[in-house]
Amino acid sequence: MHIAEQTLTRADIESVLAQGTPRFEQCNLDGADLSRLDLRGASFAHCSVAETSFYAAKLMHSMWQRCRGRQADFESAELTDAQFHGCDLNNSSWRRARLASALLKGCKLTGANFEEAAHLALAFEDCLLVGADLRRMSFRKATLDQLDFADADLAGCDFRDAVFQGGSLRNANLKGARFDNADLREADLGGLKLADVKLFQGALISGRQAAEVLSEMGLRVG
Repeated sequence: MHIAEQTLTRADIESVLAQGTPRFEQCNLDGADLSRLDLRGASFAHCSVAETSFYAAKLMHSMWQRCRGRQADFESAELTDAQFHGCDLNNSSWRRARLASALLKGCKLTGANFEEAAHLALAFEDCLLVGADLRRMSFRKATLDQLDFADADLAGCDFRDAVFQGGSLRNANLKGARFDNADLREADLGGLKLADVKLFQGALISGRQAAEVLSEMGLRVG
């Protein structure tokens, strides 16, 4: 069922769901309480979901294209196989969400919180994750395409055998993170502290990066 250019409440959406799997286009769902609704397979295109609550909602196989959702709440939502393309989801919450095999591509996720999210086979591509909380997330053996982790909390993250294709780790919290055999030659490593260097044992960086890291630490190469 196709719904376009409408401002919708929870009651409106419950009525729509009774008629089949919905396709929302240019709809305004700002601030709506959509917690625990069964929205599996639904699609959202150019919709606004700012401060909307999808708490514990069923969103498996849902599709999101160019939606705006600052502070949207996906806590404990079921998002297996969901796809987000070109969405602005700054300061959104994904705490304890189930994100297995989900894709977030070309999204703005500055300040997003992924604390305790289940993330097996979750893929980020070309995303802004500046200041995001990604603690203890595993990126092992992943190819990380243009991910900006600047100022992000990456404590305890697993980047073993990962390949960074661009992107940034500038000023990120790397406490307890692992980078064994990671290829970091295309990443921005600015802001590394001396205490962080041991985390990169076995990682591959370029000569230029090595010189920049040493320079930031006040060392000169003769």
